[in-house]
Amino acid sequence: MSDSSSIYAPTTAAPTPAVVSAPVEQPIAARTPGRWGWLRGAVLPAVLLLVWETLARTGVLPPNLLPAPSRVLATIWQMALTGELWEHLGITLWRVTLGFVLGGALATVFGALTGYSRTLNQLLDPLLQGIRNIPSLAWVPLFILWMGIYETSKVVLIAVGVFFPVYLNLMSGIQGVDRKLVEVGRVYRLSGLQLIRRIFMPATLPAYFVGLRSGLGLGWMFVVAAEIMGANKGLGFLLVDGQMTGRPQTILASILLFAVLGQLTDALLSLLSRRLLRWQDTHGR
Repeated sequence: MSDSSSIYAPTTAAPTPAVVSAPVEQPIAARTPGRWGWLRGAVLPAVLLLVWETLARTGVLPPNLLPAPSRVLATIWQMALTGELWEHLGITLWRVTLGFVLGGALATVFGALTGYSRTLNQLLDPLLQGIRNIPSLAWVPLFILWMGIYETSKVVLIAVGVFFPVYLNLMSGIQGVDRKLVEVGRVYRLSGLQLIRRIFMPATLPAYFVGLRSGLGLGWMFVVAAEIMGANKGLGFLLVDGQMTGRPQTILASILLFAVLGQLTDALLSLLSRRLLRWQDTHGR
């Protein structure tokens, strides 16, 4: 008869429980638009143009007030063949570029100073906020008086429009940097320039690019007011000329060209921001 204790004795060694490691969550891959992803954004404009064309051709829309898109495109094509279009496009693009560079550069300096220094913020920000609330057209007679009707006044007016969105976003971005990040940088004895380069710049770049894109959009709006100031070339001039001569197709052609140029320049700025901010792991990316 076997020993009773052998009944309870394990015949094999108890298995060591396996250590199950939690699956490491992989970061979400950056969502990049596909090769034909831009077509999604073109669907709605194409549908609207098709509806517009149909309503215009059936007589629902009066041709003397809202001509068909085909007439508008024909007007643009005719101006392109004569070379008139490229003169207007070139001078408008040149004015917007100069105004954007000038306004963006000044806004970067003032936004960085008022965002980083509390003393400079208290000195400069109230004045700049007051100037920001002045309507754009209110500057037109003053700039004509100071600088005449030549290119300088037009570029300065565009720069005023670009300045404030860039300034506000950069200043707010710097002020919104997490205090704990700054304290960690000081614990590691980073110098002032190292703090700016390694903490403040990465933290504020997203807000800064939002400001640049907003400023660029306002630059395209302000160029219309600028080209009213005695210009004889430019898309804004075409806009006013179409109104004065009763040519709605010219007015609509100018508006369409403003939309296309604005979208193209914004897309370039957006592409630059995505490349510089590709390290971000956010929902929108």
